[in-house]
Amino acid sequence: MTVTGAATAGTASAAQSTDVVTRVGGGLIRGERSGGLSVFRGVPYAAPPVGALRYRSPRPVDPWSGVRDATAFAPVSYQSYLPGSSEDSLYANVWTPDTRGSRPVVVYIHGGGWFLGAGSEPDYDGARPAARGDMVVVTFNYRLGALGWGLHPDLADARTGGCSNWGLQDQVALVHWVRRNAAAFGGDPDNITLAGTSAGGSSTWQLALLPELRGIIKRIVPISAKHVWEPASSMSPEDSVRVFELVARKLGTTVRGLRAVPAERLKDTWEQIFSGDPTVREISTWREYQGPVVDGRWMLGHDYELPTPDLPTLAIYGRTEGTFFTTGPGYPFPGPHPTDDESLRTAIRAILHKGAVHVADTEVDAVVSAYRRAASIDGLPQDPVSIWGAIWGDSLFRFQITRLAERQARERPSVPSYLMEFAHPVAPPLTGTPHEATSKFLFGSYASAVNAPDYGDGPLERRVSDTFIDLLSSFARGGAPSSPHAPAVPVFSPDRPSTLILGGERVAEIGERSALRQLAHWDTAGWVPVPSPARPART
Repeated sequence: MTVTGAATAGTASAAQSTDVVTRVGGGLIRGERSGGLSVFRGVPYAAPPVGALRYRSPRPVDPWSGVRDATAFAPVSYQSYLPGSSEDSLYANVWTPDTRGSRPVVVYIHGGGWFLGAGSEPDYDGARPAARGDMVVVTFNYRLGALGWGLHPDLADARTGGCSNWGLQDQVALVHWVRRNAAAFGGDPDNITLAGTSAGGSSTWQLALLPELRGIIKRIVPISAKHVWEPASSMSPEDSVRVFELVARKLGTTVRGLRAVPAERLKDTWEQIFSGDPTVREISTWREYQGPVVDGRWMLGHDYELPTPDLPTLAIYGRTEGTFFTTGPGYPFPGPHPTDDESLRTAIRAILHKGAVHVADTEVDAVVSAYRRAASIDGLPQDPVSIWGAIWGDSLFRFQITRLAERQARERPSVPSYLMEFAHPVAPPLTGTPHEATSKFLFGSYASAVNAPDYGDGPLERRVSDTFIDLLSSFARGGAPSSPHAPAVPVFSPDRPSTLILGGERVAEIGERSALRQLAHWDTAGWVPVPSPARPART
């Protein structure tokens, strides 16, 4: 059911906004139509996980009477980073060219290290991809940090048995909600593509492995995925039990009693345990990020030890992922930056401590020597900051992204998989193509007042963004990624140049992945897990 206001969908212009009403599972919702798009913000996809529902599986929404307003974003999930956060945050946002029709649906999972971020952030405004790609674009919030991750049997949900990874449970609930309600937004419920960046890219990959979502998710686009492994971004179930019991003791309650603790006290206590130098914390795992814990239900195993998804995949990474963390924009390291051999080795040791409890001097020396040697051969910068950023981005992001893409190509030869290296550089004095640069061009937010000084806002940037959206929309329609501005994209093979390089003056070309010599160091370093023939899931 769709009802429009005084101006019809065909006559509304960018200068006017009119009401548009549609029906979802909970009842009627009112969004707004402007500039050829209908937008619905703050649509509940699950009941608020507050009070007795904290640390429980997501519940269906309670139906409402009348028409619910859906013109404003809902609060972001509870966190320290974005203002106005709330436990009552399980809401979705939808952009669609028309509530009539049957378009491909793209669900985007925001990143933020599993402890910050929101689907409503301006970087993820779905208007441009929805309009140019003629797609339904969905963003949403899910539980984060202390309220979203970990495992403890005392928190078992009597209805579902779930006692872990509530953020992943929210994501699963959102996918089911989209399947049930896609038609209300002019979407095809049988054509859902899942995409996400960083922690969201990791979630995209993990959800594709869940049996209950098989047949619902048709293809995936993991972008700059932070694949989960212990101890960098995951912990054992046993350690997770210890964490919850430690938090409960500090707060003078039981694990079950954590449902009644004020959210601020719970969050602050949790964050204190995982703040500061990971070498001196009470808990030695979850060293860099607090991601999913292997529970055999929502997280079947770590990505490197499981089969790759049996779905068409467009995997994407940034050419210099680490520059986001070392020199910005967005999340620059506060300093001091390394300036000589001694300070570089100190900085590299800190990176290695993000993924290992013990780090030997020989490991630090080996990685610095390998990266300097490779940079010399490749004609890349060898200054301490450049080496530092390359090691940060490759070790925590690019290595497993590329190795899993290689394994997927070999394991699933009958399922098309594609690989993209996003290489559009940020503006000087910044350097490289940092982590999360992709979202600015996929959503067209590069041109915002906040982003334009760093990412540019000229004809070239517009063409790169248009090309990115074209590639996604064609892939979401079931074909190979394509654009009038790009050459034909081959199925990825590690045995030949078959990576789409997007960005720069040439806009798009087919070539070889960059910095292969640098990535090869991690194959034998014994630090980051190397994807190998899949092992059975841990239970």
